[in-house]
Amino acid sequence: MTKTLTISAAAIAAAIALAGCSAGSGTGSSGTGSMPGMNHGSSGMSSTSAPATSAAAAAEFNDADTMFAQMMIPHHTQAVAMSDMMLKKEGIPASVTDLAAKVKAAQGPEIEKMTGWLQSWGQPTETPTDMPSAHSMEGMMGEEDMAKLEAAQGTEAAKLFLTQMIAHHEGAVMMAKTETTDGKNADAVQLSKDIVSSQETEIQEMKDLLATL
Repeated sequence: MTKTLTISAAAIAAAIALAGCSAGSGTGSSGTGSMPGMNHGSSGMSSTSAPATSAAAAAEFNDADTMFAQMMIPHHTQAVAMSDMMLKKEGIPASVTDLAAKVKAAQGPEIEKMTGWLQSWGQPTETPTDMPSAHSMEGMMGEEDMAKLEAAQGTEAAKLFLTQMIAHHEGAVMMAKTETTDGKNADAVQLSKDIVSSQETEIQEMKDLLATL
């Protein structure tokens, strides 16, 4: 009898320990790339729990997700403004205006998407004024830079736009890679990966265009 009780107590202790490890790994790994895999596994549990699981996953976010959206919205907004400037100018090479149109078409909807996330998370859609300098928006143009682009014409404007947008994209890629590493929300992390992929391609495209001007 004593032997049986000892075994049972050991089994209960082991079960409690396992439960503790499982709970800890679920929260501690939220910032890694393991979440999508976990979601796939849960979707196969039952058809009735799938919708609730999907809704819960969409609502999950952390500080990195919030900061990513709050910083990328004004970053994208400036890129759209720069593109609009180019599209209004005359004498700009078609290859450059085509690129400007592509940037605007891609980043406009992404702004709306990120704004929607912040609203659904109950977070401010604007970057906090007390954000530490370590979290500055890389690649952003200053007022003087924007004024120069506004005033430039023809080939000079095309070269300036490409030079500025390369730096702008490089900043966005840095910010997106941070989200890919630290983010928790599956949709936000996926967008960060898409931004890295598309903008790295556009950076090379702009460097090639710049070499022809």
